[in-house]
Amino acid sequence: MATGTDTGPGTDTAGGFGQVSRTVGVVFRYLLLAATMFGIVTLAVLLVYVANDAIQPLTADPGWYLTFFVTLVLPTGVAGAVLARRNPAALRLGAGVVAILAVSLLFSGGVAMVFVDIVSPILWLTYLLSLAVGFAGVVAIERFDRRLPFLARFGLSAAVLAVALFVLPGIIWRSPVFPTDGLIVGLTLGGVTAALVGRGAAARRGRRAGLAVGGLVLVAILAGTMAGPAVGVDSVPAAVLLSVAFVPTGAYAAGAAIDRPQDRTGLGFAGVVLGGVVVGAVAVDALGFAGPQSWVNWGFLTNAHSGTAANAGLYPAIGGSILLMATVALLSFPLGVGAAVYLEEYAPRNRFTRFIDVNISNLAGVPSVVYGLLGLGVFVTYLGQPTGTVLIGGATLALLILPIVIISSREAIRGVPDDLRQASYGMGATRWQTVKNVVLPRAFPGILTGTILALGRAIGETAPLIMIGAPNVLFSLPTELSSKVSAMPLQVYAWASLFASEDFYTKAVPAGVVVLLVVLLSMNSIAIVLRNRYEDEG
Repeated sequence: MATGTDTGPGTDTAGGFGQVSRTVGVVFRYLLLAATMFGIVTLAVLLVYVANDAIQPLTADPGWYLTFFVTLVLPTGVAGAVLARRNPAALRLGAGVVAILAVSLLFSGGVAMVFVDIVSPILWLTYLLSLAVGFAGVVAIERFDRRLPFLARFGLSAAVLAVALFVLPGIIWRSPVFPTDGLIVGLTLGGVTAALVGRGAAARRGRRAGLAVGGLVLVAILAGTMAGPAVGVDSVPAAVLLSVAFVPTGAYAAGAAIDRPQDRTGLGFAGVVLGGVVVGAVAVDALGFAGPQSWVNWGFLTNAHSGTAANAGLYPAIGGSILLMATVALLSFPLGVGAAVYLEEYAPRNRFTRFIDVNISNLAGVPSVVYGLLGLGVFVTYLGQPTGTVLIGGATLALLILPIVIISSREAIRGVPDDLRQASYGMGATRWQTVKNVVLPRAFPGILTGTILALGRAIGETAPLIMIGAPNVLFSLPTELSSKVSAMPLQVYAWASLFASEDFYTKAVPAGVVVLLVVLLSMNSIAIVLRNRYEDEG
């Protein structure tokens, strides 16, 4: 007769694991499952409650729901059920195409905001050309002047970078002729997109095919940029949408169809979803059905703060969050990765490095308000910088996530097999060459994933920005690093505290929370996709 307790070799209390009970293991497993489900259900209820206040789905006409059920829900459900039964991989492909398009459209809106209201395309082109010239000069010095000693090469590289960053922009800025703003954005962003798409094509069909595909992609983006005003879209947003959203999504779908011909039916599923959205939108507009009276609408995303909840918007706070995250990434990524490389590849194993390890781990758990006090004391009080600017806010948030970036980067570097290092050393490579050509390329996916997750934490922080004196409400976008900046969490905090009223509580605050959550989930989804993709390749 079976019992709930098994004993046998290796289970004695003297030298094994002791007495093993199946009952205890089963109870423990179900307790973990219950705790997990409780947390998920609680979070889901909270999100549904907030989303209901922000979107108000019950205010839509019944005909609106019926139309979208017929054009979107029913066809999507049928197509998904068929694919789930016959070819689950094709269903994942189609769902991935839809998800990539949705997330890329979200981020293309932020990029378009930057070029329309924050950084002029001419200024962007000026510094982009300067950085390109400086980088090319450094590469040329490293490749063609190896007979010079290291310090001489370092000095020449520093001089080239100084000229490129401080002298060349003024020369370019005085040029009498510049392309139009749309062409500048199309050539720069579109050029990057065309290069990436061409690289993927070259890996499949060869170098000539890659060059041809990249050239066709760039021509298509520029043509779409110039044709944008004819369909009611300005040239700059048109260039951003094509470069960041539509072309990358199309390239992913085409590449997947070529590499996985057995899963091409998944593209039909994506067509059913996207076609259902378009047909449903046209149908409800033609039939005159009113949709939900959502507070998350175009006006909310493009308006500044107002004294009334009905007219309040999140636009300056969204732009401020974008600038803060760009500053945080520029400050934390090189410092965090550099520290991780040194600690893993160069630092000796002694008491000092163990002391650093312990303190980095401890700093990752320090409350965010402490970093706000640190930023106030160091940057504002000691260095005398103005409060609440883009640079100070970005530097404070960079300090907040720096331990997380270091820890995640070290884990990614530590995950590179040591056999690869030894093989590189055996072929005569130096330690720096091994790190540059072997370790960092293999560890980069993990480093990128950890950095994106850390940025996801930084974009939702409020306490550090309050401590450094960032304004809760702004009516215009910051345009310089020395400009005052607000952020989405600060704006929501102001609506919930300084403008505490029934309208703000039930309208503006839930809408702001939904927008912030969408951005956070999008950033986390990108990190998860990158991790899974590179794990599959590995």
